[in-house]
Amino acid sequence: MTIIKYKEKLKPFARKLRSTMTGQEVLLWTYLRKKQIRNIQFFRQKVIGDFIVDFYAPSVKLVIEIDGPQHFEPEMLEQDRIRDEYMRNLGLHVLRFENIHVEKCLDLVLIKIERHIRDFHGLI
Repeated sequence: MTIIKYKEKLKPFARKLRSTMTGQEVLLWTYLRKKQIRNIQFFRQKVIGDFIVDFYAPSVKLVIEIDGPQHFEPEMLEQDRIRDEYMRNLGLHVLRFENIHVEKCLDLVLIKIERHIRDFHGLI
């Protein structure tokens, strides 16, 4: 089992983010919490290394990010690329969804998450 280190100083900020989640994060969280997807435990606003990810399921090494419009600015695209590479180097897989997809196509977002878990981890 890989132990993922994190920056202790980020924990208070992560705690604050949990209490100020975006509408899209709250919406998705209602389906991720309480092991509703394939009995997988997800955590929200989890500190991993130097980053805080939106959702994390350690048992299947899955990070889920919900991206607002700012993530499509050139500087943010590069930051997200670096962040995703960091996660991959830890053996984690990152699924990214746009805010609009969570709002308008939530069923497809949930299907993609379930398929990832099934296909990459063989969970029925």
